[in-house]
Amino acid sequence: MSLRICVFTEPHRGADYEDQRRFAQLVEAGGFEGFFRADHYQTMGADPGLPGPTDAWLTLGALARETSRIRLGTLVTSATFRLPGPLAVMVAQVDRMSGGRVELGLGAGWYEREHTSYGIPFPPAPERFDRLEEQLQVITGLWRTPVGESFSHHGDHYRLVDAPALPRPVQVPGPPIIVGGRGPKRTPELAARYADEFNMPFKSVAETARAYRRVAEACDRTGRADAGRPPLVLSAGVVAAIGRTETQVRRRAAPLHAKSALPPEDVVVGSPAQLVQRLGEFAAIGASRIHLRLIDFDDLDHLELIAGEVLPQL
Repeated sequence: MSLRICVFTEPHRGADYEDQRRFAQLVEAGGFEGFFRADHYQTMGADPGLPGPTDAWLTLGALARETSRIRLGTLVTSATFRLPGPLAVMVAQVDRMSGGRVELGLGAGWYEREHTSYGIPFPPAPERFDRLEEQLQVITGLWRTPVGESFSHHGDHYRLVDAPALPRPVQVPGPPIIVGGRGPKRTPELAARYADEFNMPFKSVAETARAYRRVAEACDRTGRADAGRPPLVLSAGVVAAIGRTETQVRRRAAPLHAKSALPPEDVVVGSPAQLVQRLGEFAAIGASRIHLRLIDFDDLDHLELIAGEVLPQL
C-alpha cells in the first residue's frame, strides 16, 4: 500500500495559534505529508470554541515560517469569505513564504450561521456555485499570467481589469487546487475543469467510490486528458479516534458524538490496525492521499501513536 497521509484539523472548535504551531511542528516531525486546516469562523455545535476562531490564511502564513517540509493548505476555503483577486494574492504570498508548499482547497461555502454572525453575504446555493466557478477561473487565470502581462476577467459576479497578476507563486503554474464534496453534479465538473485533486470528505468507502466514478466521468466529458492535463489526485477525508486501549478509544471518540451541524460521517474508531485496514480499503478504490481528521489539539499522543504505528505500514 502506498498512501500519502496529511493531518486535517478544525481550529474553530477551540485552538489558538500556539496550539496550531505546536501541532503542525509535530505533524512535520512525525513524517506526515501535510498539515491542513478548516476555514471557518464559528463552531458548529453548542461549545463556543474558546478562545475563538483564527483566520486560516493568516495562520498558514505564520506556519509557513515555522515549518520547513510539510504541505500546508485549507480544506476548504469558502468562496463566500474572500474576493478572488485578494485571495489569489494571499495564497501566492504564503506559497512564497513557505518555499512552494501551499495548496488551496476551495469550496462554495455551506454554513449559513457563521455568515449571519459575521455579516458575510450568503446567497442561495446556485449562486454560490456560480461564484465558486468564477473564483476558480480568476485565481487560476491570475497565477498563469506571465510576468509583465496583465489579467482581465468579465464575469457575472467578478470583474477584473488589467490586474498585474502579482505576486507570482513559487509553484508553477500555481499551488495545487483541491475541489471536493458530496455534490453529484457541479462538484465533479468543477473538479474536472479546474482542480488538481478531488477530495471526498469523511464518507464510507462505498460512497467515496461512487464519487470517484462521477469525477472520472466528468473528466471524460470535459476532455481533461485530451487537453494534456494530468489525472486528478483522488483523496479521502477520514475521521479517526485511535487508541492503545479501550479507554483511550472511548475518550477520543466522545467528541464525535456531540450534536453538530455537520452531516453524518463515517468514523474509524478502534486500534491502529483498524485504521490501517480502512486506509487500505480507500487505496483499493483509487485514493492516493488521505486527509486524516484529528479533533483534539492537546492530544499529542494521538498524533504520535498514528505516526509510530500507522504511517510505517503505508
